[in-house]
Amino acid sequence: MKKVAKNKFSQLWNSINKDYELFLPIEKDGKVNFSLWKDEDKINLDAIKTNVSPKNIIFPQSETYLKFKTDGKKLSLENVGGKKEEYVLFGVRPCDAVSFNLIDNVFLREPIDRFYEERRNKGTVVSMACLEPEETCFCSSFGIEPETAPKGVDVFTWDIGQTILWEAQTEKGNILTEKLGDIFEEVTEQDINELEKLKHSIKDKVSSLPLSDVDPKKIDGDLKDIFESEVWDEISKSCLGCGSCTYVCPTCHCYDIQDFDGGKCGERFRCWDSCMFSDFTRMAHGNPRTSQKERFRQRFMHKLVYYPNNHQVYACVGCGRCIEKCPVNMNIVKVIKKLGGEK
Repeated sequence: MKKVAKNKFSQLWNSINKDYELFLPIEKDGKVNFSLWKDEDKINLDAIKTNVSPKNIIFPQSETYLKFKTDGKKLSLENVGGKKEEYVLFGVRPCDAVSFNLIDNVFLREPIDRFYEERRNKGTVVSMACLEPEETCFCSSFGIEPETAPKGVDVFTWDIGQTILWEAQTEKGNILTEKLGDIFEEVTEQDINELEKLKHSIKDKVSSLPLSDVDPKKIDGDLKDIFESEVWDEISKSCLGCGSCTYVCPTCHCYDIQDFDGGKCGERFRCWDSCMFSDFTRMAHGNPRTSQKERFRQRFMHKLVYYPNNHQVYACVGCGRCIEKCPVNMNIVKVIKKLGGEK
């Protein structure tokens, strides 16, 4: 374990930026999102949750796969997808870091999505413990401990005041640490004591959060019974089908493939889609889910039943963004409680 003083952050960013593209939580117009760092940017490492999740770095909202051009009967194709530069994603919270693993389960199983694989392989993820979990957080319901390094992160950090404690977790993390060697100092016994106090403090705060009692395991029973439950009629009535929840969610991964036709040239690209939209998975005969109830049910059955049946883990990390963003105050917490038998 190492430490770096906060007054060396400017040096830290510039050192990382020599060998990597650097993505940091940047504050702009009152909102914090992960963006490619520039020297004049306002960095906000205190924000517990960025406005949207950093999944767009590994799974872009829109990504061109190839460009095509015609010249008479001749067709030329140019492969432009994937990620060519190595990058560091710094300041990812544990819930968002875990979401990367959940998306990996989809895109890195056979047949492997090679563009996604390239983006993941090029990235080094530096995660940061949550000092002040927010009232809408419920990550502990899904086994996430925001004071400890989740599986898959390359470096984990803790803010103990004037310094950041830094611990490499993987070979990628060790390589990054070695490249930044002169910036770090050795930790002291006092630093370790402060870290232990911080971990206990975070645990206590998480256990006292309003949603700490949310328990998806209470959703029990036959798949057919859950699917046909009358609960869906009740809780789907207010849904507008706006898709806000899916676009801020760190684990949603639905997408569409489209072509842009520019006449003699064009592009094929992938873009995010949402199961909450009426034209999602539209086939030749129309959409197989014709009501908002069916689309609403699909979203939450996938997160709470279908995905865990296939991967033994829920497709939610309890970040709480859907709670904050839904215009009609409908979210996965209410679904879990209703399906779990709460009134």
